[in-house]
Order: sequence, then C-alpha cells, then structure tokens
Amino acid sequence: MIVDEVERWKAADAKDLAGYLASPSPDTVLALVAEDIKLDSALAKTCAKAGEILAYDVPKKKLPEWVAEQFARVGAKADRDACRALVELVGDSLDELATEVEKFATWANGDPIGVKEVEELSAGRAETSIFALTDAWGRRDVAAVLAAAESRLERSDRPRSVELPRLVGLLVNHVGRVRACQALADEGVRPRDAAPRLKMHPFAAEKAFAQAQNFSAGELGAAIVRLAQLDHAIKGGSRLAPDLEFERALVEVTRRPESRAA
Repeated sequence: MIVDEVERWKAADAKDLAGYLASPSPDTVLALVAEDIKLDSALAKTCAKAGEILAYDVPKKKLPEWVAEQFARVGAKADRDACRALVELVGDSLDELATEVEKFATWANGDPIGVKEVEELSAGRAETSIFALTDAWGRRDVAAVLAAAESRLERSDRPRSVELPRLVGLLVNHVGRVRACQALADEGVRPRDAAPRLKMHPFAAEKAFAQAQNFSAGELGAAIVRLAQLDHAIKGGSRLAPDLEFERALVEVTRRPESRAA
C-alpha cells in the first residue's frame, strides 16, 4: 500500500500510525511518501522505529555533480559547464532534471553535450540561466555577451521592462563576486578556500577566479560604476531607449582596453 502526501499529516495521524505499526497486517507493505518531511518530526520518528526511511535529497551545491552522474549512467557525455547550466535552467527538482537528462541523452545519441545545446534545447522551468552571459563577459567576448543577453530577455516570462533591471542587478552581483575573488587571489587565497568565505559553489568560485584574471582591478571597479549608471538610465534617467542603454553598457564593460582605444 502506497500513501502519498503524508507531509500533511498531523500529530494525531502519526499516533494512529504508531498504533497500527504495533501490530501491522503481516501481508501488507506500507510505503509512506512525502515531498518534504523533517527527520525529527513525530511521523519520521515513528517510521524509523518500525521500518526504514529512504531520503532522496541532493544538496543544491551538489546538483551539477548529480546531473553529471545521471548523464554518465545513461551513457551520455556532458561537460561540467553543461551540467551546471542545466541545473540553472531547470531548477532543483530531481525528477525534472532526470527527465531532461534522458531527453538530452536520446537527442545527442552519443555526441558530446555542451552549454550551447543545453541553453538552446532545455525546456527550463527555472529562471533562464545567466551562465551564458556571465561566461561570455568573463571571456570578454562582446558578440557573445550581446547574444546571450538578448536570448535571456526573449526567454523570460516577465515583461522586458521588468526583466532588464533584474538582469542588470544579476550582472552587478556577478562582477562584484569576481572582484572579491580577484582581491582574495592577490592575497594568495585559492578558489576552493575562497568558496565557503564567499558562500559560492567551488565550481563557481573557480570560474570567478579565472574570469578575474582577464580584468584589472580598475576595470572591475569601473564596471560596477558603469552598471550602476545603467541601472539609473533604464529607470528613467536617460532619454535613450533602455535596450540601447543596456547594449552600450554591455559593450563598455566587456571589451578590452585596446578595443576602446581603437
């Protein structure tokens, strides 16, 4: 017998269950299924005394590794960046991630799966990934930055007037983290040691440290200022169209110094 949604049970229900478990039907296997339940709850304690609790939880910071394991299990080839992008697009539902893994494995038919394929083909339920944008910015690839920004704006289910300021805020946060990583790198701190201090996933910290090498401290500081100016501009501080202000700022904070001089 399978009983779903037991997370809704009250203390009295757990007490009734304990009475049944004291003398259960010998020919019945009882499986209680909960979406989320605390292990110190009365129901969990009752179940632990009479049977076994099977928890299928994966810490959020381990989700990209879990996705990689699922790809390997079905014989598909996906790199770390692709696994991370899939998590950012789909969210933390293991069922939905597993479904996407199966879909990509079938589609790829043995070919490697990268970020590009994930970004283009995932039926992402979560907020559209900013990974492609920040990765392009970190490489100082102006064309890729503009393309990734437009893709995110097009895929968002929010009005453009709402999504644009949100996107600017996400960029400010990312540049700020890269700036913090650069300062720690100058102190001799390694990415894996910086990750807990900055409350970042180790993989994200490695990415940020690598991106910091492509910018000077002055450039990162100037990027923060330019993005703050952009935020003001798209909220009514400029007569130019918000999209134009956004594109101009992206180009300025991404291109290399020699490009500016030219």
